Amino acid sequence: MEKKEQLYEGKAKKVFATDDPDLLIVQYKDDATAFNGLKKGTIAGKGIINNQMSNRLMLLLEKQAIPTHFVRELNERETLVKKVRIVPLEVIVRNIAAGSFSKHYGVEEGVVFDKPTIEFSYKNDALGDPLLNFHHALALKVATYRELRTIERYAMRINGILQEFWAACGVTLVDFKMEFGRIADGSIVLADEISPDTCRLWDSNTHEKLDKDRFRRDLGGIEEAYAEIMRRLEEHL
Repeated sequence: MEKKEQLYEGKAKKVFATDDPDLLIVQYKDDATAFNGLKKGTIAGKGIINNQMSNRLMLLLEKQAIPTHFVRELNERETLVKKVRIVPLEVIVRNIAAGSFSKHYGVEEGVVFDKPTIEFSYKNDALGDPLLNFHHALALKVATYRELRTIERYAMRINGILQEFWAACGVTLVDFKMEFGRIADGSIVLADEISPDTCRLWDSNTHEKLDKDRFRRDLGGIEEAYAEIMRRLEEHL
């Protein structure tokens, strides 16, 4: 598979064309950002961990009949994926109050919900990724009603699969962000990544944060936390 021109560079990844119009190469960077890019830095080795963790977890989901954009890992930083048209929604599933949920609604961090909650944000940095409900999403024509229901159903199934997996690793899945896209035939698949950048992952016993919150909150030990969460994943996959 020949890597051709760069099509896009985001906060954490670069995307390249290939000699197949339906396939792209994603390259993961060590750059780190928070608060819609207001805080910037570097986490050594993050790109390698995020690439490899995402790929292993997407393979796990594929085995559970969740369609994803994953095709194959090319090297430690690059992966071949199906070309998708991203649905401009950030889909967040929360099992425990933390982050913006605690801030916006005055709920103490660590409160466990009776059942998972899901929220949608409009993927638009200029607007600050505002929260959306189904009616807003339909009004903005970001997705059809059927697509929104499909995304919601996939998101909840993914949450259940990942909760069970991380629990076996001694890790609590607090919340996580997903993106979905349409492949060539129009069907919805999970895209983007599943990593410590996009998930809140706490040690099940100590509640130590093993994710990007260590960068956001200047907690230190960032590289060590990413390495630890990858070590636990590799022990169980």
